[in-house]
Amino acid sequence: MFYVMIGALLWGLDGIVRRGLFNLQPSIVVFWEHVLGAVVLTPFVIKNLRELKKLNRKEWLAVFAVCLFSGALGTIFYTAALGKVNYIQFSVVVLLQQLQPIWAISTAYLVLKEKIKKGFVPWAILAIASSYLVTFKDLKVNLHTGQGTIIAAVFALLAGMMWAMSTSFSKIFLKKISSKMATYLRFVISPIFAYLVILLSGKTDEILKLSISNWKSLFVIVLSTGLVAQLIYYFGLKKVQAKKSAIYELTFPTTAIFVDYFYFKNTLSATQLLGAFLVMLSIYKIAKLKNG
Repeated sequence: MFYVMIGALLWGLDGIVRRGLFNLQPSIVVFWEHVLGAVVLTPFVIKNLRELKKLNRKEWLAVFAVCLFSGALGTIFYTAALGKVNYIQFSVVVLLQQLQPIWAISTAYLVLKEKIKKGFVPWAILAIASSYLVTFKDLKVNLHTGQGTIIAAVFALLAGMMWAMSTSFSKIFLKKISSKMATYLRFVISPIFAYLVILLSGKTDEILKLSISNWKSLFVIVLSTGLVAQLIYYFGLKKVQAKKSAIYELTFPTTAIFVDYFYFKNTLSATQLLGAFLVMLSIYKIAKLKNG
């Protein structure tokens, strides 16, 4: 439970560290953050590559599905969404995390056959509803960025759907290999799909046009909200049900709002504080459920 929440907490900081990459195509950002992450992780997994022999065809398909939909496309959509609202992650972009549990719980039911019991449902509904209080100050959606907000919302929802579905697919191969190896596969394969997106968009000539500041931001992402967050998250996901993980990940928008307060000096409303309390209460109650 706590490892999933810590991973989500780090994701709540992602919009800050990603701001230094505003001048790059989202696909290029995703390509390099995964390549660098794979390079950093290689020395720590090279001796354990024999683990991969445990994976059968179904599990390899799950690996590639996660790398395509979550590692590549989901992260590209998320980065593009931030770009549309000037990297203000605390606007409508965080909407993706509110709807993500719905897709994740549904996929866990369909793919992993995780049963949804009555004790789980009311707390899950309260957690998702409360996350709206957290995100939208005084229940008002930030539309200051005009049309960009609408486009960002679409990208954010697509990212949320892809990340959510990938939670269940990740559980399929996490049963056979370590969380470290699962993270490594994600960071090795995802840039292949990201490069195909770059190729199809005709932006290959921009792939090396990074400034020193861009490289610094990429390394910060790798060592915080990227590789490190994914390692922690997969370690936690290996030990909990996918549907519960979806609720624990609501730490993301809650963290984002408090970062908004401490980093950007934006005050919190009574509804946001109430929402944060109810999200944490729901997470606690769900964690106490046995096989819920």
